[in-house]
Amino acid sequence: MTKINPIQAAALKTPTEKPAAPPTTSAQPAAQRARSGKAPAVKADTVRKAASTPKIATTAKAAEKNKSVIKPVKEKTPKLKMERDSFTMPKTEYAQFGVLKSRLEKLGQPAKKSELIRAGLMLLSAMADATLKTTLGKVPTIKTGRPKKK
Repeated sequence: MTKINPIQAAALKTPTEKPAAPPTTSAQPAAQRARSGKAPAVKADTVRKAASTPKIATTAKAAEKNKSVIKPVKEKTPKLKMERDSFTMPKTEYAQFGVLKSRLEKLGQPAKKSELIRAGLMLLSAMADATLKTTLGKVPTIKTGRPKKK
């Protein structure tokens, strides 16, 4: 189905902000991490070597790597509240679900019964008042409720 309802359209138009990244633990000195038990103790020679390496070059390399691996940000749509309902219909009309589902599978667009009902509601709501009235006039009224036990 290609049409969306007004709530979904509004959700798609609103910009989403990316949450701020939490602070990393790499800012802690190595000695402090060793005392806290988060990382093994580091020798003093290793700390001196790390301090002498230029940080600008490593950040430039990291930036180049990050540019090539940019992932698209998925926009989250707000969850729609669902309603459950039951209804009664004649077997001949209920059989149309199977016919429509097989037609859609051949077209490469499989659908569920609920999707078919929702598509029908979209079409009915898009009709003009006079067309809606004549279309609904063609639908026979049936007795609702559960059948009596025999």
